[in-house]
Amino acid sequence: MQDFQQVINSIHKQLKDEINRGLVANYIPELSHIDVNNFGIHLKLISGENFSVGDSQVPFSIQSISKVLSLSLAFQLQGNALWKRMDVEPSGDPFNQLSLLELENGIPRNPFINSGAIVIADILVSQLKNPKEEFLHFVRDLANDQTITYNPAVAASEKATGYTNYAAAYLLKSYQNLENEVDKVLDFYFYMCSLEMNCEQLTNAFYIFANHGVCQQNKTWLTTSQIKRINAIMLTCGFYDEAGEFAFEVGLPGKSGVGGGIVALLPNNFVISTWSPGLNPRGNSKIGMQALEAFTTKTKLSIF
Repeated sequence: MQDFQQVINSIHKQLKDEINRGLVANYIPELSHIDVNNFGIHLKLISGENFSVGDSQVPFSIQSISKVLSLSLAFQLQGNALWKRMDVEPSGDPFNQLSLLELENGIPRNPFINSGAIVIADILVSQLKNPKEEFLHFVRDLANDQTITYNPAVAASEKATGYTNYAAAYLLKSYQNLENEVDKVLDFYFYMCSLEMNCEQLTNAFYIFANHGVCQQNKTWLTTSQIKRINAIMLTCGFYDEAGEFAFEVGLPGKSGVGGGIVALLPNNFVISTWSPGLNPRGNSKIGMQALEAFTTKTKLSIF
């Protein structure tokens, strides 16, 4: 067996003093205060063994990574009916792009761009009595960790500056692809994106995607078919308009967020999370992308 602790230690040592670390997201004011030098990695093998290095226990705002979890809950509740309201194609455009939505008559390209995730939020608002509480319980149960929670300050910061999300939601509403009121849907959406986790908690929450829908407590959350489809969308759409680059360099399904987190996985093998808040121009963690490329290169473990 490989010495995974030595592998992630060497990657952390190699990258922790990198001078060009990217820029912390400042369009959400609450995220602009985060120290760009934070850097952690957590690896969980399918057998349950854990390996950590650096700031892997420091909570951070997972932002768009939450879109995988909201999609999973909506998929669990609605099954394939949800695909009538969105597509599964890479957008090739930034996550907050509006022009495609208008061009394609209010059908978002995929559930991981903002417009698609807002439709997913609308589905959950329709299906759940208390969307914020029930979504949070879902995530806590996936990770087997009742301490995971929202960051209200981040949610408020997003609400105060989320003009493009309001524009996307009203555009969706104009095409009858939003059943609930815009304010109600976006209130849930902003909270969903404000979820805080550390690298270990994030890895635990995503364990089901490497284990055919079964969590560490041996509970089945999604069918093998649903997991296959979510992993496919992570591979093709999980990194905004840099998904092809991530598949090329890293070769794993995964999802990034503008809080600087990245989670990636190899089915039947492992889940790995990284956090480094400095972003590249495409909105992905600069050091996180380099760390995961180094990990799959050193271990020779990827879906390819």
